Amino acid sequence: MLPTSSLKGRTSSHVRPNSVFPQYLRRIVKWQQMDIEYTFWQMLHLCTSPKVVYQHTKYHKQTKNQWARDDPAFIVICSLLLACSTLAYCAAYDHSAGHAVFVVISVLLFHFLITGAVLSTFCWFLTNNYLREETPNSHVVEQRVEWLYAFDVHCNSFFPVFILLYVVHYFLSPLLIAHGFIPLLLSNLLFMVAASYYHYLNFLGYDVLPFLERTTFFLYPIGLVIVLSPIFILSGFNPSRYFMNMYFSRLV
Repeated sequence: MLPTSSLKGRTSSHVRPNSVFPQYLRRIVKWQQMDIEYTFWQMLHLCTSPKVVYQHTKYHKQTKNQWARDDPAFIVICSLLLACSTLAYCAAYDHSAGHAVFVVISVLLFHFLITGAVLSTFCWFLTNNYLREETPNSHVVEQRVEWLYAFDVHCNSFFPVFILLYVVHYFLSPLLIAHGFIPLLLSNLLFMVAASYYHYLNFLGYDVLPFLERTTFFLYPIGLVIVLSPIFILSGFNPSRYFMNMYFSRLV
């Protein structure tokens, strides 16, 4: 029984990535197959009680035999929300429709998708090569972090950042981009909280995997963020003004 189970597990681990990913991409254009209600439920709880979301990830593993989502609704909705918030910035600070299109595309690609792919690949490589527990029993099926799951963790961690740095920041932007110590302080605090929460959710995403160890490694960047924030404040660096100037240099 054990060798058969092990062989079955090993076979599925090699076949699954090849079969799931194309199916995942095909479902992106099929809105009716997406679970929109569950996606919004996840987004809400990522901001209020993220551990509940990753508890449901365990249930997903038990029922679907994979850690990653098989529903692209989260990525699609997050991209649409990000595009809408970027358009709101363009409406407030830009006067060119062509430049607004450029800003929306660049934010979607570089702020979310490309940066997410790079960070996910790094975490995927790190966890599979350095953080997996050794399995002394040869009959135990070897488990690995799926790349798609690593990207799911990034998307989960990015959503609260989106709320803080794209939604809350938008309404506070007239204050945050102003000159003076108070805008400087508030801007750095907002970015510090957003970056720290991103890394905390990143930690939760990998800590839930039972075959990983030393996952507290993902909490270390929070210490760096806390150390850098006072340095930025004392040096007069305002991240809000910096990023707004990247896209709306004539208006800020």
